[in-house]
Amino acid sequence: MCAKDNYLRIPPWLRVKIPCNKTYSATRELVKDLSLSTVCQSAKCPNMFECFSEHTATFLIMGDICTRNCAFCNIENGDIAPLDPTEPNRVAEAAKRLGLKHVVITSVTRDDLADGGATHFAACISAVREMLPETSIEVLIPDFQGNEDALRAVIEAKPDIINHNVETPPAHYEKIRPQADYSQSLELLRRVKAAGGVAKSGLMVGLGETDEEVRGVVDDLAAIDCDIVTIGQYMRPSMQHPAVLRYVPPDMFEEYTRYGKGKGVAHMYSAPLVRSSYNAALFAGLKK
Repeated sequence: MCAKDNYLRIPPWLRVKIPCNKTYSATRELVKDLSLSTVCQSAKCPNMFECFSEHTATFLIMGDICTRNCAFCNIENGDIAPLDPTEPNRVAEAAKRLGLKHVVITSVTRDDLADGGATHFAACISAVREMLPETSIEVLIPDFQGNEDALRAVIEAKPDIINHNVETPPAHYEKIRPQADYSQSLELLRRVKAAGGVAKSGLMVGLGETDEEVRGVVDDLAAIDCDIVTIGQYMRPSMQHPAVLRYVPPDMFEEYTRYGKGKGVAHMYSAPLVRSSYNAALFAGLKK
């Protein structure tokens, strides 16, 4: 399904049933009580109701204001607040209360900080590890503007998975991700692998890319031995964001998965509602 209409009808496979139960409310209240942010809420993730109802959430650290202005993202930019040194312990406490076996931590991009917030990421990893030594930890990090020392600080904190999303094919960076660099993102993932880490990345479709361009990104990720790749449908957070230019049908997502596995990507997850943090425990091999 492809058109230039700004009002493409949402297809049936993307219609999400919104559960309403006590678990959802309890998760939302716990996050609020600990003064934490989640990317689920800030990014208006379509899977939020499902995840909150299963007592899980992806923690968004370093505030909820971003120094960048990626076209697809619903997180706001504006005045940046100082880092809160109590946040790592609050993240660990939330993970403990939720009973998480796999903790996912992401952040806004903080180009105002010399290390992009890498030390704060490391502190969050350490706090969760200390409180929940048996729990696996996944971090979804920004590019740190190519700062090798910053990336090293995260690697040395020893998260189980380091995720950095390339988001879209390189030909679309100028419009969709203008403050980032595709080659720099690939280099970050290559460095994670060179250090012996587990690398994960993902991209969206529906922003004007072709299927051939999607395969090209998968080729690039396979070439650096990226362990986990996710592909999902872009969904417009508001009328101020770029319009969806096509809704990719489920069978095409299945083809992306076959293609990636054929190229040697060990864990390839592609479906309309797949997001980089959605069912992350399943992707990490922690659920049946």
